[in-house]
Amino acid sequence: MFRTSFLLLAFMAAATSIASTDKQTYVVHMDKAKITALRLALGDSKKWYEAVVDSIIELSTQDEEEETSPPQLLYTYETAMTGFAAKLSIKQLQALDKVEGFLSAVPDELLSLHTTHSPQFLGLHKGKGLWSTHNLATDVIIGIIDSGIWPEHVSFHDWGMSPVPSKWKGACEEGTKFTSSNCNKKLIGARAFFKGYEARAGRINETVDYRSARDSQGHGTHTASTAAGDMVAGASIFGMAKGSASGMMYTSRIAAYKVCYIQGCANSDILAAIDQAVSDGVDILSLSLGGASRPYYSDSLAIASFGAVQNGVLVSCSAGNSGPSSSTVSNSAPWIMTIAASSLDRSFPTIVKLGNGETYHGASLYSGKPTHKLLLAYGETAGSQGAEYCTMGTLSPDLIKGKIVVCQRGINGRVQKGEQVRMAGGAGMLLLNTEDQGEELIADAHILPATSLGASAAKSIIKYASSRNPTASIVFQGTVYGNPAPVMAAFSSRGPASEGPYVIKPDVTAPGVNILAAWPPTVSPTRLNTDNRSVLFNIVSGTSMSCPHVSGLAALLKAVHKDWSPAAIKSALMTTAYTLDNKRASISDMGSGGSPATPFACGSGHVNPEKASDPGLIYDITTDDYLNHLCSLNYTSSQIALVSRGISFTCPNDTLHLQPGDLNYPSLAVLFNGNAQNNSATYKRTVTNVGQPTSTYMAQVQEPDGVSVMVEPSFLKFRKFNQRLSYKVSFVAMGAASASVPSSSFGSLVWVSKKHRVRSPIAITWQ
Repeated sequence: MFRTSFLLLAFMAAATSIASTDKQTYVVHMDKAKITALRLALGDSKKWYEAVVDSIIELSTQDEEEETSPPQLLYTYETAMTGFAAKLSIKQLQALDKVEGFLSAVPDELLSLHTTHSPQFLGLHKGKGLWSTHNLATDVIIGIIDSGIWPEHVSFHDWGMSPVPSKWKGACEEGTKFTSSNCNKKLIGARAFFKGYEARAGRINETVDYRSARDSQGHGTHTASTAAGDMVAGASIFGMAKGSASGMMYTSRIAAYKVCYIQGCANSDILAAIDQAVSDGVDILSLSLGGASRPYYSDSLAIASFGAVQNGVLVSCSAGNSGPSSSTVSNSAPWIMTIAASSLDRSFPTIVKLGNGETYHGASLYSGKPTHKLLLAYGETAGSQGAEYCTMGTLSPDLIKGKIVVCQRGINGRVQKGEQVRMAGGAGMLLLNTEDQGEELIADAHILPATSLGASAAKSIIKYASSRNPTASIVFQGTVYGNPAPVMAAFSSRGPASEGPYVIKPDVTAPGVNILAAWPPTVSPTRLNTDNRSVLFNIVSGTSMSCPHVSGLAALLKAVHKDWSPAAIKSALMTTAYTLDNKRASISDMGSGGSPATPFACGSGHVNPEKASDPGLIYDITTDDYLNHLCSLNYTSSQIALVSRGISFTCPNDTLHLQPGDLNYPSLAVLFNGNAQNNSATYKRTVTNVGQPTSTYMAQVQEPDGVSVMVEPSFLKFRKFNQRLSYKVSFVAMGAASASVPSSSFGSLVWVSKKHRVRSPIAITWQ
C-alpha cells in the first residue's frame, strides 16, 4: 500500500514539472536481502545494479515505443543503505514498482549548509584528562561531510603524527587543483561527490568552484578544523580572538567528503558520501547540513545515518538555524546526535553613541578605527522603498554619502547590507535586530565600520533616526572575555520535533556563536565578491559550528572507551551536560527574551566532555531497540524495511504493549491529551553501570508543573561493572490542561551516587 501510494505521489510530482520524456534524479531504496540474493545469483556475470537497470529498461518499453535513453546511473549505495541514485523518466519510475526488491523512490533535493577559546571553555586542558598524551595517541577517524577542505592549511599539517592506521580503506581522489599529495597523515582521505548536484544544477563552473574535494566556500574547512584541526599558536582574525586554535580532538585523523557546492548539497551526493565514509572506515561522521523534517522512512539522511550507526559509526548533525520558532529542529531521528548552538563567554563589543546622548552596546569584527560623529540615514532619508533593509538598488548615493546608514535585518544577508551601504557611498552601518533575533549579537567581519545591535536598541535608534539631523558614532572594543555563558542562540532550531516528538530534540548544545576556525586564504571572511581581504582563520556562527565541536568530543570519548556504541557515547554526553551558566544561573535563551532555556532549546544541556568521560551510568540502545521504536510509531513493515534497508526484522506480535516512550533514550518526552481529564504514562528505562563496580544511586526528581512523577525503584544498587538495572518512571497529570498550565512544562530525573549525577530532562507536552 505504501509503495503504491508513494509512487503515485512521485509520479504526480514529476508529471507537474517535467514532460514524460524528461528525466529527474531519484534516490531508489532497495531491499538488502533481495539484492544480496540477486548478487549471489548473478555471480561474476553482472553487477546487481546493472541487472536492475536492465529490468527497468525492459519493463518501461513493453508494448510501447522504445525510451529515448536508458536510466542514467549516478551512484550505488551498498554500506549505509542499499539502493542507487539515477536519472529516470516517468515511465522508468513506474517500471520500478515491478522490479523485485524495490522499496521506494525519493526525488533528489538540495539541502543547505546549516576555535581558539572553545577547548578552554569546554574544560579541555593539554596534558590532562581527555587531552592526556595517552588518550590523544589513539587513532580516531572523523569524516566531515561538507563543502570540502583546504588541504594546505596549517590546521591540517601532520607534523609528528604516526602512520595512517591500517584499518583505513579510503582514498585521496584527484580532481580540480587537488592531487593525492594533498593528503597526509592528518588529512588521510578526500573525496568529492557531485553527480547529483550536476544532474540538478548543471556542470560545476570551475572558475568559482572545484570538481574536487578542495573547498571554495570555507564552511567545510571551518568545520573540519573545529572537530579535529591541529593546535595552531597565534591564531586570530584581524588580531581579535587571539590564541591557540585547536580542534576538539586535535590529534584525530580527518577524512573530507565534499557534497556541497554554490547552490546547495544534493541528497544523492550526501548519501553516497555517507555510504563511502562508512565503507572507508570512519569512526565519527559530522554533518553540518540538513533539510525539512519528514517521517524517518522518507528521510534519506535518517536512513543512511541508521545504516552508519548499525556499523558502529556515531552520526553528529546540526539542529538547524531556524529558531527561535518552535518545532523547527531538523535531523531529529533518535539514532542521530542533534546539536543546538550557544555562546562562549567571549564577545567583540562595540559602543554606539547617538547625538541625543544615548549609548548602546553591539558586536562587530570590524578592525578599523572608530568613526567620527556622523549623520544618520534611515528609510526615506536613505533611499527608495525598501531602503530600511539596505537591499540592492534601494540606497541613494546622494542621500547617504558620508553618513552612517541604519539597516534592519531581513531579506538579504548581514554583510551584504554593508556592501550595499559602501557601494552607495555610506561611511558606516548600524545593523538592527528584529524581535525574533532579540538581543542576540552576531559579530561579522564587515567591510566598513558597522555593528549589530539588539532589538531593544533598534526601537530607540529607529525613533531617533526620524528626528532632525540625527548623528551617531561607533567605537570598536576588540575582544572581551568573562560574559555570562553559555547563552542559547536565538537562531538555533527548537523542539519539539515535528517528526518523532517522543524524544526530546535537540540532544545537547555546544559552542556555535562567533567561533574562530580555519579558513581558505582564497575566500574572503565575508564571502563577498567585493571583499579582497584574505584570512587564515574566520569567525562564523551557526549550528554548523556547534555540530563539529560535539563530533570532536565524541572522538575523544571513542578514544577512551573503544568498546562503547554510538548510543553509549551519546548517552554520556547527554546525562553529564550542565544547565547552569558560568555565573551559576540557569542557561538563558536569547530566543525567549533571556528567560531560562528549556530542553526544547538546549536539549539535556551544554556538553561537559570531562564529565562525559566518566558518566557513571549509560543508556544503551541496540538496532532492534530502534526498530521496535518504529513499530511503536505504527510504521508498516514496508516503512520499517526502508529504514532497516530490508534486514530481517519483524515487529513483536504484541504491539499493544509497545509505546514510543519506552525507547531507552537518555531524556524523557511525554505527550498528553490536552482535552483529557486523566492523563498518565509509565516508561521503562535500563541503565548500564560503567562507573564504580559497587555503587548505589538514588532518584531525585524535579517535577514539571502540573505533573506528578514517581520512580520505581527509587534506588539502584549495582554490584559489578557493566551490570544492567531497569526502572520505571510514571507521570500523572494533575487535571486537564488549562490556561494556568502551559502547553509544555519541564523537569528532570537525576540518579545520584557518591561520585556521579546522571541527569535526564523531562518534557511534558499537552497537545
